[in-house]
Amino acid sequence: MQVIKSYIRLYTDDLDSAMSFYENLLDCKTEFRFRYREMDLEIAAVGHFLILEGSPKALEPFLETKATLIVDSVEEFKERLLENGSEVVRDIKEVPTGKNMTMKHPDGSTIEYVQFFNQ
Repeated sequence: MQVIKSYIRLYTDDLDSAMSFYENLLDCKTEFRFRYREMDLEIAAVGHFLILEGSPKALEPFLETKATLIVDSVEEFKERLLENGSEVVRDIKEVPTGKNMTMKHPDGSTIEYVQFFNQ
C-alpha cells in the first residue's frame, strides 16, 4: 500500500490559462489532460497541481475535496481508511484514468484516491 504522488486541487473556469500559468511558474509541462464527459469536467495535471475546469454547477460536488492521492491500490486504501474512521463520500468506480474513490477523513478532510490503469 503506497501513495505514488499527491496533487493539490485547483478549480477554474479557464483551464488553458491556468495550465499556462503553472507551466511557466514551475517550468514544467502538463503531465496529462482529459475531458471527463460524465461529470462535464476537463482535468489537467501540472507539477503537483490537479486543475479541474467546469461550470460552477459541475464543480460544486468536488469543491470540498482538498487533494488527490495517486495510490497503488484503492481497495487497500479503502479498507485501511474505513478501519481508521474515514467515511465513503464516493465509492470506488471506473474513471477515464483508472479507478477512484473519495473519502472523508476523521479530521473532516475530503481526499480523492486514484489508481491509474497502469498501476
